Amino acid sequence: MRKVPQSSSPPQIFDRRLVNRRLDRAWAGARRGADFLILRAAQELGDRISLVKRRFAAAADVGSPGPHGALTLAASGQVDCVIRFAPTETSVGSGAFLPAVGDIERLPAGDGRLDLVVSLLALQTVNDLPGALIQMRLALKPDGLMIAAMLGGDTLTELRQSLTIAEADIVGGASPRVAPFVDVRALGGLAQRAGLALPVVDLDRTVVRYADVLALMSDLRAFGAANPLEARSRNPLRRDVLARAGAVYAERFADPDGRLHATFDILWLSGWAPHASQPKPLKPGSAKARLVDALNGGGAESQ
Repeated sequence: MRKVPQSSSPPQIFDRRLVNRRLDRAWAGARRGADFLILRAAQELGDRISLVKRRFAAAADVGSPGPHGALTLAASGQVDCVIRFAPTETSVGSGAFLPAVGDIERLPAGDGRLDLVVSLLALQTVNDLPGALIQMRLALKPDGLMIAAMLGGDTLTELRQSLTIAEADIVGGASPRVAPFVDVRALGGLAQRAGLALPVVDLDRTVVRYADVLALMSDLRAFGAANPLEARSRNPLRRDVLARAGAVYAERFADPDGRLHATFDILWLSGWAPHASQPKPLKPGSAKARLVDALNGGGAESQ
């Protein structure tokens, strides 16, 4: 595979080995219902694929923490061959797809081999997001489609605020406890940087309710999404800090019935590998009519 040129190594924001170890533990002790986010993403992926009126000879599910995306592609009736590049052996799963293990930051696929590349809830913990998107685009044939879903926006903003306030109150400072997330505008810019044609970015917000902050943290651990930051504190969260965080959460982010709400924003990115048949933007100055005429209902050509 041709390497993507880089001017320098990306900053190591996330501990990728820890991400994979936690994913393996989550799959080894899979708890029913803990994968609700990726199930939602997989259902949405199926809906989006169904709107594309074409057949894909070869598709790959890249880096997704479970086989949900690959299974969705296989069941769509629109894909002849599905490959799943899982992050670890434990998380490969089984189904009507070809299994493989590979790092999403070093995509093990040749250039221009695939008609469709998808990724569900994996890109939010890569250290080189621009590079990962570029590699996914390079793996596509001309006019191939890429669809990716990642956590972003205001995901877990309530937990982040509560922990920050609690640590500031108790110990006089705060260590990073919740990962930073990309927003819609930034992701749109990265899509253009990756060389995708006709990119579209949108947001799907899910609000989940919990009895208390411990239940939320239990869910995060159950799907391997606990704090993966390189700069995280290696010391366990103090009980007094956790108690204060729970109180702050209940004060600021509780519904009238006392249950806490947690925000999960799934950002969706879709785009195409460039091809001559795709629509092209008009060149500046090539318009045949003036905007003011169109707004006034006129159709006179510009002079």
